Amino acid sequence: MAVAELYAQYNRVWIPDPEEVWKSAEIAKDYRAGDRVLRLLLEDGMELEYPVDPGSLPPLRNPDILVGENDLTALSYLHEPAVLHNLRIRFAESKLIYTYSGIILVAMNPYKQLPIYGDAIIHAYSGQNMGDMDPHIFAVAEEAYKQMARNNRNQSIIVSGESGAGKTVSARYAMRYFATVSKSSSNAHVEDKVLASNPITEAVGNAKTTRNDNSSRFGKYTEISFDERNQIIGANMRTYLLEKSRVVFQSENERNYHIFYQLCASAQQSEFKHLKLGSAEEFNYTRMGGNTVIEGVNDRADMVETQKTFTLLGFKKDFQMDVFKILAAILHLGNVQVTTVGNERSSVSEDDSHLKVFCELLGLETSKVAQWLCNRKIVTSSETVVKPMTRPQAINARDALAKKIYAHLFDFIVEQINQALHFSGKQHTFIGVLDIYGFETFDVNSFEQFCINYANEKLQQQFNLHVFKLEQEEYMKEDIPWTLIDFYDNQPVIDLIEAKMGILELLDEECLLPHGTDENWLQKLYNNFVNKNSLFEKPRMSNSSFIIQHFADKVEYQCEGFLEKNRDTVYDMLVEILRASKFHLCAAFFQESPVPSSPFGAMITVKSAKQVIKPNTKHFRTTVGNKFRSSLYLLMETLNATTPHYVRCIKPNDEKMPFEFDSKRIVQQLRACGVLETIRISAQSYPSRWTYLEFYSRYGILMTQQELSLSDKKEVCKVVLHRLIQDSNQYQFGRTKIFFRAGQVAYLEKLRLDKLRQDCIMIQKHVRGWLQRRKFLRERQAALTIQRYFRGQQTVRKAITATALKEAWAAIILQKYCRGYLVRNLYQLIRVATITIQAHTRGFLARRRYRKLLQEHKAVILQKYARAWLARRRFQNIRRFVLNIQLTYRVQRLQKKLEDQNRENHGLVEKLTSLAALRVGDLEKVQKLEAELEKAATHRHSYEEKGRRYRDTVEERLSKLQKHNAELELQRERAEQMLQEKSEELKEKMDKLTRQLFDDVQKEEQQRLVLEKGFELKTQAYEKQIESLREEIKALKDERSQLHHQLEEGQVTSDRLKGEVARLSKQAKTISEFEKEIELLQAQKIDVEKHVQSQKREMRERMSEVTKQLLESYDIEDVRSRLSVEDLEHLNEDGELWFAYEGLKKATRVLESHFQSQKDCYEKEIEGLNFKVVHLSQEINHLQKLFREETDINESIRHEVTRLTSENMMIPDFKQQISELERQKQDLESRLKEQAEKIEGFS
Repeated sequence: MAVAELYAQYNRVWIPDPEEVWKSAEIAKDYRAGDRVLRLLLEDGMELEYPVDPGSLPPLRNPDILVGENDLTALSYLHEPAVLHNLRIRFAESKLIYTYSGIILVAMNPYKQLPIYGDAIIHAYSGQNMGDMDPHIFAVAEEAYKQMARNNRNQSIIVSGESGAGKTVSARYAMRYFATVSKSSSNAHVEDKVLASNPITEAVGNAKTTRNDNSSRFGKYTEISFDERNQIIGANMRTYLLEKSRVVFQSENERNYHIFYQLCASAQQSEFKHLKLGSAEEFNYTRMGGNTVIEGVNDRADMVETQKTFTLLGFKKDFQMDVFKILAAILHLGNVQVTTVGNERSSVSEDDSHLKVFCELLGLETSKVAQWLCNRKIVTSSETVVKPMTRPQAINARDALAKKIYAHLFDFIVEQINQALHFSGKQHTFIGVLDIYGFETFDVNSFEQFCINYANEKLQQQFNLHVFKLEQEEYMKEDIPWTLIDFYDNQPVIDLIEAKMGILELLDEECLLPHGTDENWLQKLYNNFVNKNSLFEKPRMSNSSFIIQHFADKVEYQCEGFLEKNRDTVYDMLVEILRASKFHLCAAFFQESPVPSSPFGAMITVKSAKQVIKPNTKHFRTTVGNKFRSSLYLLMETLNATTPHYVRCIKPNDEKMPFEFDSKRIVQQLRACGVLETIRISAQSYPSRWTYLEFYSRYGILMTQQELSLSDKKEVCKVVLHRLIQDSNQYQFGRTKIFFRAGQVAYLEKLRLDKLRQDCIMIQKHVRGWLQRRKFLRERQAALTIQRYFRGQQTVRKAITATALKEAWAAIILQKYCRGYLVRNLYQLIRVATITIQAHTRGFLARRRYRKLLQEHKAVILQKYARAWLARRRFQNIRRFVLNIQLTYRVQRLQKKLEDQNRENHGLVEKLTSLAALRVGDLEKVQKLEAELEKAATHRHSYEEKGRRYRDTVEERLSKLQKHNAELELQRERAEQMLQEKSEELKEKMDKLTRQLFDDVQKEEQQRLVLEKGFELKTQAYEKQIESLREEIKALKDERSQLHHQLEEGQVTSDRLKGEVARLSKQAKTISEFEKEIELLQAQKIDVEKHVQSQKREMRERMSEVTKQLLESYDIEDVRSRLSVEDLEHLNEDGELWFAYEGLKKATRVLESHFQSQKDCYEKEIEGLNFKVVHLSQEINHLQKLFREETDINESIRHEVTRLTSENMMIPDFKQQISELERQKQDLESRLKEQAEKIEGFS
């Protein structure tokens, strides 16, 4: 049959449409070979001339008989518009969400709860063949279960699709089906545990995205194990490529993983208060997306459900709390603030509240965590360098740590679930349910999308090979000549990604380089694949991305972040800190251990159906890409060793509207998930297949009488087909089926429709004639009937008389009275019986009510006494608890008072320091006397008068020094007296506090107020003392400034020595007198030093005495003796005496340790004073040495003056001597200045 015959008038075709993708149109005029246009009539009545050429005619539309088929491969015309239209009819009009496409179940997400998943539906599908009932996820699950039971062969159900398409729900329903139809007779409730693993994995692995409120952010392969009786005995789970970046970053209108929000919603519960959490808006890791709630979702109720499933799987409260503790620590880590210090540094404050909580929850050292969050250690062959990080680098290190902790926690939870679902017996067979992400392409595609699409390439290859294999098996089974079918082989794309020197290997190689960057890796890709591999392209307008031609579509990947995500590294110092954690679970996460063997290795023997390129095992073991490639390789081996069943989930629209059909989005997903590829493979061979019986039943109308007379129906079908379709290449006869090329079933339908149209016209002609004859006969019969009844009525009226009417009336009256009498008798009998029954019933009810009231009264009495006993016991417990709290509080108050007393003692030490400062003032005054001596040596005029004035001045100043020493002595005595008073006062306070601890239990508030007032008064007194000390310090500073002023005046007067050297000869006789005065001053200075040392020894002795008195002031026996018998009896009630005694012992130990530390402090301060005294003595000796040197210089000057006097005639010699003396004088002045500066530096 020519192709042009199919494009006849009234047939319908599909034409492209920008809105609906494909639009239906009816052919208005027969198409003939060579025509350039095709006249079409659109559904809205508009005519269209569609340009065509013989090689690209528009696809034909299937006959109405085939519209809405539950299997897409049953369509006569297998192409994209036919598939799309069939899905629209089933989903949007018939509200059917499941459709077969050969071996694939296409599942459309209805975004609405449907009543098609109950136990009744499960039992309806149980035991049925796959084609006997409507398409359903239960039908696929039943087919897998039946093949496993019949063939003893492992099965797999592969569920894939976009985010929001319903993958997780479909996988959950499949697992629920297995749990229902294969319930075991044991009490282990293995089925419930298998189903309970879903809420836990959804809580820690699912999150809200812009496309789905409950999107799985990881791939999951759940292996359900069965025994020889085909009953569930356990399960195991494998996960793939968790989206760790979601822990630290979410896009707008997205959320982090559900478990974080469940934990924040339950933060105010008592069991979670120690985690110090708040609302989700308070944490950086949960508020990035903006909206922290999902409409219609109660996070607190979900948290309760999560805890229930934890408990159902056998996880104890301690285990759950450990998990929640790590989750809370991650939230607090996200709130740790990193500040910028300069251009190349950053810092984290150790006082950061969230950092403290993070370290407290995980048992870490706050200082180390704060240090290594902002620094990294670089180890080379020769040295180890600590390099500071900038703020962005520190934030990245913090986020990497959070992602690493969450990834370990996720793997740990999955491992614990596997242990909970582990079985001790032998596995006979298993069914694996693979819930994995579908092909993804976004505006910005990164490393995650690359891995996801790589996994889909592998799954698509496995799918193509499986479909091809099924086609081949079907043809061989029917003895159909096998011809090679051309189908898309995506092995080149897989080789581009995983082969040697492929994209993944180049990525791992770049990750090993210390200075590897995304740009260098991308440049390597350009050099290796651009213009060398047709599947790899470089974008024209970008140098930071690359394009890969996948089986579904071209995808452009941004190279930024590929290396960092592939490395997935955390700095070694942070790992060592976590490895040394006091929290056992956190420490176990980071312990170095060998890579565990696969949990599936001991259960199955996997033999790949096709030679698969094994990943390189020599290098790159630690990268994410290598791990993912290895796990994917193991997954493909597992799938190849099982019989796969495919479920492709489709997202009908992006607005999540129920039963809304978006053609563009659906076509995009059909192309990506392989449905159209399956149809294309089927269309290349013989897509339409009918059994001989079905063909005979359907097209018997096209057979002639001679053909129908044959007894063999198979021969009849062959004869009819040879007559109707002359081209024998358009069909093939198999053993049980007839195989048709694409379009032949539609042609047969057209012939059948034409035959039916002709037969219908003939039938209509005969039927309409028969109906008219029947109508005439019915009207004729009705007329005869009316005549008969009319004639009968006339005859009856003539036969009725008055007597007959009276007799009939009398009989009716007699019947009325008789029947009334009988009814009244029956009513009376029933009434008496009813009253009797009511009396007995009411008596029974009254007696029962009385007994019930009596029982309730007795129960109330018992409850009264029981509640009273419980209330008394609760009161006693509360009173005991309150007394313990009071005792603890008082011990704390006592410790606080001891700390206050320690501060008072420090004040006394400060006063001792002030005394040492006064000593320094004495030394400064001695220096002042030395300056006065220099000043007196320079005076030439009236030396004797100045000498007498100088002696008077010295005597006056000595008297002032003596007075000042006397004042210092008085101050010292006052300080000792004050120290003694404070010690006595401390002893009195200790006695008072001890008495208050045991005697004033009921007057605690009044005592607290009194103590607070006393403390305020003492604080004021201490403040006044501090003010007085500050004034004394100020006065000493003023005196020091005066001494400096006098030194400056002495320097001014020393400048006048240059003109007075000639008169030194006249004053040589007075030098001896000055030497005597200097010796006298030195003697006085020695006396002052001895006096100071004696004062120091006395002070040391008194301080030791005070310390001993403080240590001996607290006597436990004395305290016990002060307690009365009544107090002891009162304290002994309910064991309070023992608690009080224990508290007293603790307080005693605290006091002893405090006094010991106070004593040590005093001794250290005394040693410090001794050191200062020794230092001052050394300075005095140094000054004495300077005085001796000055005396020697004066003596030499005297000799020189004598010599100059004897040789006054020798003027040149005299001038020379004068110049030498001037030089010596300058040297002396410079030395004196240096010594003065040194003395000032010491002071």
